[in-house]
Amino acid sequence: MQTPIRIGTRESQLAVWQATQVQQILEKEGIPAVLVPIKSEGDIDLKTPLYAMDVQGIFTRSLDIALLNRTIDIAVHSMKDVPTRLADGICQAAVLKRGPVHDLLVFKSNADFLRNRDSVAHIATSSIRRKAQWLHRYPAHQIHNLRGNINTRLRKLAGEPWDGAIFAQAGLERIGLRPEKSIVLDWMLPAPAQGAILVACREDDEQSFSLCQPLDDPDTAMCTRIERDFLRRLLGGCSTPISALAEIEDGDVYFSGQLMSPDGRKHVTIEKILPAGIAADVGETAADELLERAGQEIADGIRANTP
Repeated sequence: MQTPIRIGTRESQLAVWQATQVQQILEKEGIPAVLVPIKSEGDIDLKTPLYAMDVQGIFTRSLDIALLNRTIDIAVHSMKDVPTRLADGICQAAVLKRGPVHDLLVFKSNADFLRNRDSVAHIATSSIRRKAQWLHRYPAHQIHNLRGNINTRLRKLAGEPWDGAIFAQAGLERIGLRPEKSIVLDWMLPAPAQGAILVACREDDEQSFSLCQPLDDPDTAMCTRIERDFLRRLLGGCSTPISALAEIEDGDVYFSGQLMSPDGRKHVTIEKILPAGIAADVGETAADELLERAGQEIADGIRANTP
């Protein structure tokens, strides 16, 4: 009898949902699999804003350790949480077909404040990218820190005197928790790799890597790599307001990237359209062009104000 492949996952409802998708696909391929829940550092400290923490790998480090210690065979992550440079000894085994890429606003009573740029409203998010884009559009709004898994954040929103909070559309919809009082923010450029699920394994584990290949969606893998190349070239992380989205349509790659100052006052955006066959390096070249225009000044300002 084949030994089940051990799937490491964070303990949140969304993380378990994602790992279960991987388990189901593997089992359809005749590969037995079991879930191994592991608590992450990012799930323990729910008060410190992400941008005030050493956030590179804050949600992946515990699973990395479990992989390298051979406690698990593969790890499943929300791809936007994964550092652009994986830990030594760990590699990307697969990227699942992407879900919705956008953010959405969950509001409490009504969303009338969205119609007036000069209105005053209280919006919650721990993402400096969301904060920057929101303040650029609504400079009079007040932003409040909101940490925790989806369920925790929804409860906090209900209990605080805020007007709304920003969530990833994919996360809420995947576990059936999107409230009726919500609006897709199609004007907000998402985080690189938002809506995608990554599976990692040890570099020396050829068997697990091979078993994961039925999970891989080539288009999603290409688009998320372009977005993460853009992020890496700009030396970005959770503490940097960098956004990127690559999509494939009719054989062409449509790429949009953006860098903002944390207060949303300064921003530079770049867009590219290239045939998919020659678009592999578009993330890096777009980042270089953005820096040559006005991005370097913004990036230098962020570094100068980072402790």
